[in-house]
Amino acid sequence: MQPYELSAAAAGREIRARRLSPVELVDSVLDRIDRTEPQLGAYVTVTAARARQSARRAERDIAAGRHTGPLQGIPMGLKDLIDTAGVATTASSRVRAGHQAGTDSTVASRLGAAGAVLLGKTHTHEFAYGLTTPQTKNAWDAERVAGGSSGGSAVAVAAGAATFALGTDTGGSIRVPAALNGVVGLKPTYGLVPRHGVTSLSWSLDHVGPLTRTVEDAALVLAALAGYDHRDPASLSVPAADYRPTSAEDLGGLRVGVPGNYYFDHVDAEVESAVRLAVERLESLGAELVDVEIPMTRYIQATQWGLMVPEATAYHQQTLRSVPELYAPDVRILLEAGELMPAGDHLRAQRARTLMRRAWLGVLDTVDVIAAPTVPATAARAGQSTITWPDGTVESVSDSYVRLSAPANITGIPSLTVPVGHDSAGLPIGMQLMGRPLGEAVLLRTGHAYELSEPARGLAPAARERRAPRRAGEQRPN
Repeated sequence: MQPYELSAAAAGREIRARRLSPVELVDSVLDRIDRTEPQLGAYVTVTAARARQSARRAERDIAAGRHTGPLQGIPMGLKDLIDTAGVATTASSRVRAGHQAGTDSTVASRLGAAGAVLLGKTHTHEFAYGLTTPQTKNAWDAERVAGGSSGGSAVAVAAGAATFALGTDTGGSIRVPAALNGVVGLKPTYGLVPRHGVTSLSWSLDHVGPLTRTVEDAALVLAALAGYDHRDPASLSVPAADYRPTSAEDLGGLRVGVPGNYYFDHVDAEVESAVRLAVERLESLGAELVDVEIPMTRYIQATQWGLMVPEATAYHQQTLRSVPELYAPDVRILLEAGELMPAGDHLRAQRARTLMRRAWLGVLDTVDVIAAPTVPATAARAGQSTITWPDGTVESVSDSYVRLSAPANITGIPSLTVPVGHDSAGLPIGMQLMGRPLGEAVLLRTGHAYELSEPARGLAPAARERRAPRRAGEQRPN
């Protein structure tokens, strides 16, 4: 096994045992980036020289007995919305070409303090306003979409071009690409991970979280990220928690809610089959399955759009008026549509969110976890705009991908996606686990138990990889 194939937890154990150096690991992952990047396009910028310098520093610190935790020396990618001092944060947009922040975002600072090594910035759908990330190819099939908006982060992790990565999630933007590329994605409870220094799409829906190879890795990264920051008005002041799941597979006493409505409506048959088999696996591990009904489903789409669209337009108001031609057409149309939305619609969406959250918490009083598909279909072909369901219903690809993930953003509850197999075309399928606010430990325990019961997953094929030409200087923009 090559170092780039290791999970974050496994690599950390090898580094602490002095069987692997951070320099060896970072060099291995950078070489993997060179081989896969021409085909996949996961990165906006690769900071190779900076990464090697950080790896050498980690190696010296470890040799001197200065340990910063399980992420020390572990290479990571950051979504190109997350400020890092000295590295451009462009939001994958011409509007912000070359923009550099003077200071780190909170999450970048915390990962740096934990000893993680920055590899570079990963592509996002422009300003995170989309579900496909068109610059990036799916790690399992380059003719398919990566998912979005954290597509670059998901593809980098799936292909071995990052040991872990961070993304953001406003309507599913961590979980959708994680599911479509066969990796783990965690959207934490709203406010648990600070967003200071992270470009906003919709401040009342935005979350920051990890994309990883394993559930154990997600727990390690969350532990480094979580905690109060006064610079984020939504930040929660809660006690520090140990999110690491135990190695035990027993789920005795866990009540898993299985939706009887909404989450299995208009879902591909192979996706439904894989998720139901995964739910049965949870039952075989000791969990009790409980039928649940998802409340207020007819309001989900309207509430999501009623919150997100005007908030995004408000954020972009100045540049939308001064340089509208610099936005991609799909994003510009959405931003301009936000200017036409009446204030009353936004207020009604806020009221609906309050009622929806109350109703969801009522359901979660009866179960510990709700298990459902993450997305209703596997990765669409690039350029495909719609999905036609067997009953003749036609749905846009973006609407289909956000449909099952948006409720966790609206209500602010945590949601974890884990891979549960592949369809007949070999494309990954994800199962979504949703829990009570600040219930991350329960979700991670559940996902980890499922993961331990399955054969270990390998990396995505990163089809037809070839070495990228070396570029002069530290930064290598695509």
